[in-house]
Amino acid sequence: RFDLEESGGGSVPAGGSLTLSCKASARTPNNYAMAWFRAVAGKEREGVAVMDGRGNPSYADSVRGRFAIFQDRARTNLTLVMNNLKPEDTAVYYCAADLWATSPDMFLATTWTYWGRGTQVTISS
Repeated sequence: RFDLEESGGGSVPAGGSLTLSCKASARTPNNYAMAWFRAVAGKEREGVAVMDGRGNPSYADSVRGRFAIFQDRARTNLTLVMNNLKPEDTAVYYCAADLWATSPDMFLATTWTYWGRGTQVTISS
């Protein structure tokens, strides 16, 4: 078991950029996948970007080309670079992790075991 802590949220105007960071309390084994999800009130948690346990990134259609996910060599820090932000990107962003390399359901919140507490991102129009 390990803890996840997000940072880097904030408020920017549409078209701006933010970078989110997720720090794991311990080095994640090579077969751990990590991801970013987001949630708005009244809606289910939505998968945004996934770094599978083999180091392959995947993105939701809504953010592909605008967001980029990175992981450091020590596998303790997961970064989400968000560019050309839109008001519809406003949400609480969560870091997630689990002990598998890849899954056909990586963008479903119920697939993941470990979660951070989230960080608020607000995009003004």
